[in-house]
Amino acid sequence: MNDDLIILHDARTPRADAQRNRDLLLNTARRLFEQHGVDSVPMSAVAEAAGVGKGTLYRHFPNKTELCATLIDEDQRGLQERTFTRMRQVRDPLANLRWFLGEAIAFVERNEAFLSSANEGLMPLMHPAHAWWLQTIRGLLGQALGANPHGINVQSAAMMLYIMIDPRSIHFQKQAQNWDGERILEGLWSVVERLVAA
Repeated sequence: MNDDLIILHDARTPRADAQRNRDLLLNTARRLFEQHGVDSVPMSAVAEAAGVGKGTLYRHFPNKTELCATLIDEDQRGLQERTFTRMRQVRDPLANLRWFLGEAIAFVERNEAFLSSANEGLMPLMHPAHAWWLQTIRGLLGQALGANPHGINVQSAAMMLYIMIDPRSIHFQKQAQNWDGERILEGLWSVVERLVAA
């Protein structure tokens, strides 16, 4: 997989004390949001629990939407880094595809409340933060199919998988079908196995 498909870290380096405060606020917000729900935690409670002034909080995060978006971004960067490491260490595209689908589903489950709050509704398919997911799926599926003797449309197949791990699709599968992440992954993987075996 080509490294330039991934959005890399901002090159600017914040001051050490500012970075510590930012990290403290993010960790505190994630903990409070997971314990009480995003809507139930006011910004002032995040500042108080982190032991910083409201001014410090608002310098880093002007509002709760921005705070949630940053929490998502931090986790997304972690997923990108794990994906790079995995692709360099494991050369089996099929195993990597299953791993990546599982990681993407876990990301959505882990961040569902933040995804909703940051986007006034779950983050849409074409959001830039998810564009590399489709590229990753398409690349791995294409490698797994190899010569593709049956002429499977890799782009369409990748798009189908991508749509099924979109936050709104996962929300529907969890709420309407009562499926957990493992059940969603197993269903997707049964489709991949049929594609590869065709």
